Amino acid sequence: MPAPFVSFARKGVCAALLAATLVSAGPASARDGRNGALIGGAAAGIVGGLALGALLNNAPPPPPRPAPRPVYVEEGPVYVAPPPRRGPICHYERRKVWLNEIEFTYKSIEVCE
Repeated sequence: MPAPFVSFARKGVCAALLAATLVSAGPASARDGRNGALIGGAAAGIVGGLALGALLNNAPPPPPRPAPRPVYVEEGPVYVAPPPRRGPICHYERRKVWLNEIEFTYKSIEVCE
């Protein structure tokens, strides 16, 4: 089943051909030589443009891309390196700090390993 645009293009080409035939088939007289050539040239240009447009619109789609090549991997153990250390590992702990012999308070102290 043709696409709706293709049938629309065919109808347009048929209508242009019919119009060109009707324009060129009118009665001729001695002084219509110049006007007839002008109308005939315009009709030929329109018909040629429509035919070229129909050909370009019905061009086949480009070929599909080739499938990717297969990749072969040898099976075996996989080693993963540990992440690099960037210095000592530190954390905060709450510790009791004595203010005097009777009073104390808690403070956060950074402890590094």
